[in-house]
Amino acid sequence: MKAALTIDTFDRNGITCLGETYVNSPFKLMNITEDRKGRGLHLMVMSSSPGILDGDEYHISIRVAENCRLQLHTQSYQRLFNMQHGAEQNMDICVEKGASFVYLPHPCVPHEQSIFKAKNTIRLQENSSLIWGEILTCGRKLNGEVFDYAKYHSVTDIYLEDKLIIKENLFMQPSLINPGLLGQMEGFTHQGSMVVIGGVRREESGERRNTEEIGVRSQEEYRERMRDGVYEYLSSIEGISFGVSACQGEGMIVRILGYKAEQLMDIFKHIATMIQ
Repeated sequence: MKAALTIDTFDRNGITCLGETYVNSPFKLMNITEDRKGRGLHLMVMSSSPGILDGDEYHISIRVAENCRLQLHTQSYQRLFNMQHGAEQNMDICVEKGASFVYLPHPCVPHEQSIFKAKNTIRLQENSSLIWGEILTCGRKLNGEVFDYAKYHSVTDIYLEDKLIIKENLFMQPSLINPGLLGQMEGFTHQGSMVVIGGVRREESGERRNTEEIGVRSQEEYRERMRDGVYEYLSSIEGISFGVSACQGEGMIVRILGYKAEQLMDIFKHIATMIQ
């Protein structure tokens, strides 16, 4: 099945509104914004399909207009079913000047012999910000399907003003490379990565706070404090291995290995609340 989802936004008196939108089966889109007077727009992508099936092609296009704030939610875990040929998903995201985009989807659960390829292209502009997450599980662990999928390949390219600043390339083929080996996942079953791009924290009004208001001398000092705070938080959690790295675009990359999908998702959500 070939499916498409297109989302556009616009700013109306400081409030982000849903613009031109197109969806076809199996996609559905719902506005779940609780505070309709707040600056941000919250949308949930739903699907009438139980998961991604063999031969599926999904194309998702999102534009977050200047000074808008959009957070995209998913309805449930993304299941990849048994396949012979494979499925793919392409996401193209444009975050314009002064805009913000948050996407922390539910974990992906690849079933036995599933084949999946994802390509994500994200374009940021001046003073725009991004929170982007991806969690991959070992499969249906309780069913005994641990790394029984055939192939999973996800590539994420992030551009800042047309300059490539981050390239994430996650390739897993358990039959070719044992995930349990040294230098691979080393006994862990779940992995997650989170990219944060942006400067000093924004208020609900959408205005950027200056450094004096939060008691730091510079944005660089603020970013260091932010990374230190995330590192301290992750250090308090048992059962995971993690790393926090600085990156271009006034941001950081967080990588986590663990054993529970829900735990990793809760961690990413908590980090998002720390820095939004």
